[in-house]
Amino acid sequence: MGTKNLRRKPPASMATASTTLLLSLALLASAATASPSSDADAISRFQEYLRIDTAQPAPDYAAAVAFLRGQASEAGLEARTLELAAGKPLLLLRWHGRRPSLPSILLNSHTDVVPSEPQKWDHPPFSAALDEASGRIYARGSQDMKCVGMQYLEAIRRLHSAGFVPDRNIYITFVPDEEIGGHEGVELFVLSKEFKELNVGLVLDEGLASPREEYRVFYAERSPWWLTIKAKGAPGHGAKLYDGSAMENLMKTVEAIRRFRTSQFDLVKSGEKAEGDVVSVNFAYLKAGTPTPTGFVMNLQPSEAEVGLDIRIPPSAHVEALQRRLVEEWAPSSRNLTFEFKQKMSVLDNFGKPAITPADSTNPWWLLLEEAVKSAGGKLGKPEIFPASTDARYFRQIGLPAFGFSPMANTPILLHDHNEFLHKDEYLRGIGIYQSIIKALATHKDGVKDDESRAEL
Repeated sequence: MGTKNLRRKPPASMATASTTLLLSLALLASAATASPSSDADAISRFQEYLRIDTAQPAPDYAAAVAFLRGQASEAGLEARTLELAAGKPLLLLRWHGRRPSLPSILLNSHTDVVPSEPQKWDHPPFSAALDEASGRIYARGSQDMKCVGMQYLEAIRRLHSAGFVPDRNIYITFVPDEEIGGHEGVELFVLSKEFKELNVGLVLDEGLASPREEYRVFYAERSPWWLTIKAKGAPGHGAKLYDGSAMENLMKTVEAIRRFRTSQFDLVKSGEKAEGDVVSVNFAYLKAGTPTPTGFVMNLQPSEAEVGLDIRIPPSAHVEALQRRLVEEWAPSSRNLTFEFKQKMSVLDNFGKPAITPADSTNPWWLLLEEAVKSAGGKLGKPEIFPASTDARYFRQIGLPAFGFSPMANTPILLHDHNEFLHKDEYLRGIGIYQSIIKALATHKDGVKDDESRAEL
């Protein structure tokens, strides 16, 4: 009997198992390491995106979208450009899943950045200069948040090259105007028919850098209350003492607000509460006086005075009590004070519940995220409330789970600051983190039997 007759085909199940094992090993190796040349290319693409000037108030959205569409094509993604507001393009990318009726994953990032003061930077803010000695990439947007948008694309590029195909659809959005409130960006997007057709099950959006080894993750955020308080009083000579002048009335208000601010800040300083857990109040401006070509009239008490406030409210705050404090203590009509909200976002979602995403064992998405970061060699810190505002609030407002996450550990928080930078190694490490996250989320069935599975039965 010849050796040819001894060779038998393995059972089909064994062959399938072997193929699955080989694919898994290939993906694991791809996620764990990348060649120096591919790393260099990834850094170069990141720098190219950073060099596009998308600073408010005149962001070059057209150049950003053109660049990103090119990157999407190379990564094998479908691309659509939506213009829900004139001159404000929103780029929508899709990685088609094998079972598209499953709830999809949305990876969101914004293309605009805040202005900068170039003369106060060590490197021009849109040069994307790589300091070889330190490994730092200096650029506006390096932390907030062009890094995350490119990490999405680089992670998908590597997964695609390794042969991975997601079960569910993966959508990636690059949206306008986040830095000025998102009103002509995500706020319009979540109301659109295009968004409703996506069947989104989970959203990932931006977080913050972490000075520690653990990554920060956010399950909610504080809602902005921007308001002005105006005082009125009789004008008078600068030498005369009056009761109830506009400036006196306003200064009483300022002092009352300052005491409240101090009480909240003390809770943070003592470690009793995190920054996102307290009500923050900051003075945006003070306006009063009678101007002259060289300054102000000094011997005239003004008849009006005004202060602008940036207040941020966590979902856990007693909103009614704060509203009473505003009416009765900060701006009582008895002192000729009035107030006006420039922006007042609710801490509740559209269903009357606190706008939070559970970050515990009751939420399978959270467990997947936590395990995926761990599998890639990272660790999540204690879930937090984001201290400011992001586009994630619009998704939570309509009841969708959303986490804020930017994989930047061992990094000072420099968003909106001079000399914003991200270390190249931290950027590359974040790509691997997102490979693990996307793979885990893309293959999770979340207990739903989709239409494709039913067809196979």
